[in-house]
Amino acid sequence: MLRKNMTMGPIGLAAAIALLATPALAEDTITIASWGGNYQEALSKAIWQPTAQKLGIKILEDSTNGLADVRAQVTSNGVLWDITELTIDGCAQGQTEGLFEPLDYTLIDASGFDKAVVQPSYIGLNYYSNVIGWSTAKFGDKGPQSWKDFWDVETFPGRRSLRNDPAETLEAALLADGVAPDKLYPLDLDRAFKSLEKIKPNIAVWWSSGAQSAQLVADGEVDMIGAWNGRISAAVKSGAPFTFTFNQGLLIADCLVIPKGVKNKDLAMKALATAVSADMLANLPQYIDYGPANLKAYDTGKISPEMAKQLNTSPENAGKQAIVRGDWWGEHGAEARERWAQFINQ
Repeated sequence: MLRKNMTMGPIGLAAAIALLATPALAEDTITIASWGGNYQEALSKAIWQPTAQKLGIKILEDSTNGLADVRAQVTSNGVLWDITELTIDGCAQGQTEGLFEPLDYTLIDASGFDKAVVQPSYIGLNYYSNVIGWSTAKFGDKGPQSWKDFWDVETFPGRRSLRNDPAETLEAALLADGVAPDKLYPLDLDRAFKSLEKIKPNIAVWWSSGAQSAQLVADGEVDMIGAWNGRISAAVKSGAPFTFTFNQGLLIADCLVIPKGVKNKDLAMKALATAVSADMLANLPQYIDYGPANLKAYDTGKISPEMAKQLNTSPENAGKQAIVRGDWWGEHGAEARERWAQFINQ
């Protein structure tokens, strides 16, 4: 702060003005990591830029490929991200491994969240769905309506794509093999991988990021895909001849964590608390069709009834889907991923 009795010449005054106009200092800057592409653009506009403005800080953005990136940073004592977004399976597994800082629930209002996504070191951000999408240019409105249809290469011929990760893909494989949605867990890994072996020769692309899946749809590189609903709908809004169904969709929570060893933990905690507030999360559906994890967002008046009907968490759409259980992945994720690596590299 400048002293009131300080006198200075033009050069000194200019320097002081420049100092006051400089961006936030390093201690007032945090970096968040998310999934890239149109999703991260939406999240930036809906959540992170408004959070930065509200707190008077600077938020830088990076992209992540998931838990392995966080694990590498934490174990090497080289944490680069103050807040990281992960899927709930990654959050649950990372919590089991002790990779995250405990969250301060005296700062974070968790009253609007399902208890399943309020954990000691992670909290829900939004819900997305891994849904079955198809090219309307190829199938019209008669595309695959279930994972059994997706696996049926004779009735529904064409180029297929699935996620290059066991989470959600194992669940889809079991549904394709006839397991009832409410009987998925505990996942039968032997049965799931046996089912995947049947479809593997017909998978043209195993996508590894949401941005890649959206590009496959936008470029017409696949005729059907198991991908996140917001990615498909964004491509459709941009003109891609594609559609999807919530039938047998897999409803998954994304969550936020603060990696262990982060330098700006206090500021990261304040930013995380702001980001998951009802008022902030109510902004998200304005930019992408994902349902906010804080259900009090629906009471803010920002989400119209018409908009709510398009969201995966609306009662009509949620009832058609199976919920991916993070607790199972927290306990068995390492085993599932080890088997996945063997499967995908064979």
